[in-house]
Amino acid sequence: MSSKRVDGTSERLDVREIEGEPFGDIVAALEELADGESLLLVNSFEPTPLYDVLAERGYEYETTHPDASVWHVEITRA
Repeated sequence: MSSKRVDGTSERLDVREIEGEPFGDIVAALEELADGESLLLVNSFEPTPLYDVLAERGYEYETTHPDASVWHVEITRA
């Protein structure tokens, strides 16, 4: 599943639509970002294990929980 352009600086990746482990898809989408661009990750649970990976790779992120079954993580390439 590829990410979809939201606007000039954001991509959206809904990993709820991916069968199996989405980590590879997430990493691929992040690698396509230019400095200052962001990825909106949509998931059905809080992706806590991903946070350490993001920090190690120099990404900033902000997590929101807009619905009982939806988590959004806005990930920005610093």
